Amino acid sequence: MDVGVESYGGGLRKVARVVLLDPDDRILLLHGHEPDDRADDWWFTPGGGLEGDETREQAALRELAEETGITEVELGPVLWRRKCSFPFAGRRWDQDEWYYLARTTQTATRAAGLTELERRSVAGARWWTCEELTRAHETVYPTRLAELLRRLLDEGPPARPEILDTEIV
Repeated sequence: MDVGVESYGGGLRKVARVVLLDPDDRILLLHGHEPDDRADDWWFTPGGGLEGDETREQAALRELAEETGITEVELGPVLWRRKCSFPFAGRRWDQDEWYYLARTTQTATRAAGLTELERRSVAGARWWTCEELTRAHETVYPTRLAELLRRLLDEGPPARPEILDTEIV
């Protein structure tokens, strides 16, 4: 789930997300929660909504830098696309998300560019192996991420973006 821009006013929000892998094929996920309920939590890929006239690629790199401090990134193709709808911070968010593959050797994270809402709802970041993700009992979005990551690592990026099932929470 995305915990981005406070100015979101409804409608279908264009979002760019990053499936960031390190040299050991670990994926970076952020740990989010409802601003007023840390027990209502989940893990999600970095990313967020487009601002102004930026492209999805520009948004992916900007959001990654803001949320993780990671700027040494090789941005790859769009892996997956999905539409989702979820409640967060007292409103419903409807999003059209594109997931970009990215690689980095920079594994230290520093969330220096978070919005006020993100500061109240992001508890940190963690690198996960595919095996850890498969065994995880925590909520992870998209919900099939472990399976999608395994296929990505085994087969490489798809020839064209895979359309994931719509998720409505």
